Amino acid sequence: MFHPRRTLRALLLPLAAGLALTALPAQTAQAATTLTNGGFETDGAGTATPAGWSTYSATGQNSASFTESGGHGGSYRLSHYSASAYKVETYQYLSGLTNGAYKLTAWVRSGGGQNSAYLALKNCGSAEQRTDLPVSSSNWIRIVTSINVTNNQCTISVNSDANAGNWINVDDLTFTSGSTGLSVKGADISSLPKSEAFGGVYRTASGTAGDAVGILRSAGMNYARLKVWVNPADGYNNKARTLALAKRIKASGMKLLVDFHYSDTWADPGKQTKPAAWSGHSYSQLKTDVYNHTYDVLNALKAQGTTADMVQVGNEINGGMLWSEGSTDNWSQLAGLLNSGYSAAKAVSSGTQVALHLANAGDDATVRWWFDSAKTYGVNYDLIGLSYYGYWHGSLAAAQTTLDDVASRYAKPVFIAETAYPFRLDSDDALVNQIDTTGELVGGYPATAAGQLAWMNAVANIVEAVPNGRGLGVFYWEATWTAVTGNGWDPADASSGNGWENQALFGFDDRALSSMAWFAHR
Repeated sequence: MFHPRRTLRALLLPLAAGLALTALPAQTAQAATTLTNGGFETDGAGTATPAGWSTYSATGQNSASFTESGGHGGSYRLSHYSASAYKVETYQYLSGLTNGAYKLTAWVRSGGGQNSAYLALKNCGSAEQRTDLPVSSSNWIRIVTSINVTNNQCTISVNSDANAGNWINVDDLTFTSGSTGLSVKGADISSLPKSEAFGGVYRTASGTAGDAVGILRSAGMNYARLKVWVNPADGYNNKARTLALAKRIKASGMKLLVDFHYSDTWADPGKQTKPAAWSGHSYSQLKTDVYNHTYDVLNALKAQGTTADMVQVGNEINGGMLWSEGSTDNWSQLAGLLNSGYSAAKAVSSGTQVALHLANAGDDATVRWWFDSAKTYGVNYDLIGLSYYGYWHGSLAAAQTTLDDVASRYAKPVFIAETAYPFRLDSDDALVNQIDTTGELVGGYPATAAGQLAWMNAVANIVEAVPNGRGLGVFYWEATWTAVTGNGWDPADASSGNGWENQALFGFDDRALSSMAWFAHR
């Protein structure tokens, strides 16, 4: 944790010593071809302008930037803090660089509350690149930023535009060849056809009615996720509806993830109920059911020119699927069912990537146990998908640990298959929302459109930082599930409400929220 009182003592040291503080952001003679003192170890504590770095404050508070003990890797770190509102930048200018792609990596912490707190790569000959610091007051988080250097130089910048008492810690920066970014910036929009059928309207930010798919695509969304139920009571999220929505998705230029629940209703860690049509079937028959259903839906998509780019065999299958035959109590049978779905997907299209999807990205031990078991029993898959809801699944640091661990341990790309965050807490219908009190929120992320955007950028940042380019991207869960009478959560109950409308990406006035900007993530 950050200790302001210790920090204030540290602030006095450079001032008392009468050190000269850089007044303007001049590109000084210390420019180098490699990053100098990226771990802030050179000067010890209490240095306002660390060796190799320059400091500039638009508010005349260079002392808000300083080194202190408590580093991530070594003994010291860079901190930004002041007891009064401040703006400060700690930066390093590099010249003589070979042109090409470069990646900045840093370990960071932040108490949150700033107007902005970010790492930037700028003056590099291409558009400035920024990565906001996630709010994480006790655990270090690794973030990355990349840029294309075209003028043989670049400035690496740590920025705070902060209110009184706000703080950040930064340490162990490296600047190396390489690039980062997310190939998947998607959302689950399974609720959309039923919403539209019951009168749901979607508008641009300025209020013009439009097609929700087009509005999302214009914001930068490039991948849509659709769940498939076998024979749902309301006739939505079935094969026919999936085919129709897939046409719109592909026509907009987006890719498609098909999420098979192998149920007539919601499947998740607490319930994996067999479809009614399969209820009396033996394990051997269920393997055939999984193959035929998977093949049927995917082949129909292919036949209409909308081949699935990605497939989930099962949804949040921590405890298995098609209980009880496919429970994790019987891993050999679960493996057989999963491999049946994998084989069907590949038979339709060898290029379709098959993902296995678990809930709770904050629980590395369980995720590791599950995928170790999958390896033992010979389960085939291409990708690992994890749900990560910060208000249920632990800290960003815990999720980062899991993502990094499984990507390395199984040498597979990883993605967040589901995440979301509220932009307000009250309801737009009669059903109480899933998240409806401030006490349920993640610290540092308010229930506002800005808080929703900050959360999504934080999740995107930890996925982007997965080593070796194995962080694929993020899917927002149910971006279009606004409150529309008739489009409730229970397919068997037309009067059921929606406990999620405060986590959609369209507001209670049906307008696109500013939080859609996360789709434009690098």
